[in-house]
Amino acid sequence: ISGRFPAGKVLPYILAQIVGAITGAGLDYAIAAGKVGFDLSAGPGANGFGVHSPGGYSLWACFLVEVILAMAFVFIVLGSTDFRVSKGFGPLSVGLALTLVHLVGIPVTNMSVNPARSLGPAVFVWGWAIRQVWLFWVAPLTGALLAGLIYRFTGLRGSEALFAAEK
Repeated sequence: ISGRFPAGKVLPYILAQIVGAITGAGLDYAIAAGKVGFDLSAGPGANGFGVHSPGGYSLWACFLVEVILAMAFVFIVLGSTDFRVSKGFGPLSVGLALTLVHLVGIPVTNMSVNPARSLGPAVFVWGWAIRQVWLFWVAPLTGALLAGLIYRFTGLRGSEALFAAEK
């Protein structure tokens, strides 16, 4: 959406994210299941709203927090990786932004930001988690879409090719 990723690589990227997330959640499950008293129904790592929200937040509240935090995070990533910005500070600002997003969002939804990351645990928890995972695809993608559009169409876009075409 921001114009900085080749369209032909989007589908393979999404598939790789999904496979990686499910693999990671599977490894997490294999480790956690080795503890006496492990209870999968509690949904370790799964995102949730309503009774499955860590703080008991409603669907609407969880939707808003996921959209806003995903939008802020993607906007920071786009700004931090813009070709006009010093390369040395990108990893620091992105890492700190991701930390902040999670500190704010974990008590509300267990925080997603990444739809594939939400799918991974939901596949293993199943039941309520798989029924609620739609929110953790729709909300972060909405936030990312808004960030990409704002960045691209407000003159903040960071593609050298786009700026070269304007000269």
